[in-house]
Amino acid sequence: MRLSIALLRLSRPVHWVKNLGVFAALLLSGSLLSPESAIAVIEAFIAFNLITSATYVFNDIMDSDRDRLHPTKKNRPVASGLVPKHIAIIYCTVLVVTGLTLSALISQFFTLLVLIYLFMQLGYSLGLKNISVLDIMIIATGFVIRVYAGAYIIDAHLSVWFHLCVIATSLFLASGKRRAEIGVVGEGGKTRASLQKYTKETLSSFVSMFGTASWISWSLFTFYESPKAGTPLVLFLSEISRATTISKLLMVTIPITIFGIMRYQLLIFEEKTEAPEKVLLKDPLLLISGIAWLLIVVIIYYGGLSA
Repeated sequence: MRLSIALLRLSRPVHWVKNLGVFAALLLSGSLLSPESAIAVIEAFIAFNLITSATYVFNDIMDSDRDRLHPTKKNRPVASGLVPKHIAIIYCTVLVVTGLTLSALISQFFTLLVLIYLFMQLGYSLGLKNISVLDIMIIATGFVIRVYAGAYIIDAHLSVWFHLCVIATSLFLASGKRRAEIGVVGEGGKTRASLQKYTKETLSSFVSMFGTASWISWSLFTFYESPKAGTPLVLFLSEISRATTISKLLMVTIPITIFGIMRYQLLIFEEKTEAPEKVLLKDPLLLISGIAWLLIVVIIYYGGLSA
């Protein structure tokens, strides 16, 4: 039982929240209520969960000695000795084989995307993570691959503005992760070579730059790609205010998007955590804003407001 719990911890299920990006195309293409599309995306989500966990296991195996020097990473299952390295290697292999098998059942091209993601992450663990700037771009590329894979398996078209938003948000989250890390271990921290080449000011500028790009690109997406209103009430409101018009319903999410980005920056700049994914799940205001954003999008696309 103790080993099972340790293996679950080693899988880092909290990081599966990053794989929710595969649902983006399903939601924004209006296909959420299609059983066939929904099942395909859920299968893709599970496949990415398995592969993501495998990459984290591999990373922990490779970094176990360095992790023992870290104030919190020293408690990870491999670094602490709860999971022997040979068990971790077997577990990693099982996760990879299972994830690739499920991917192959979805489609060949999806399997190719998963393999690209897998080898990119292996390269990251083997040394690319020690190259400053490139490490952030690799993390961001992982987010982009997830979203693109989700769009591919349901044959959905997403506008260039949304792709720009995905890229900007991915870079925002990746640079935020590094900024949070350096806030905890300090500049020149021994736990990650790339951190020695960053300063707080540089990473803060990255976070600010990509945070701004994220909400602006989302705003452009809502301006150009909002579904048209289809209910008498919304049509009536658009007649009252020409500034809102009938094809910009999603613009109502812009203030929530800006709040979420500002709140996220505030939390990581407080230097209380180096795990942004945990911040996203544990901060009440971020959770509320995320749920509100999702509900509004669902109502606009699926609540009968749009034509």
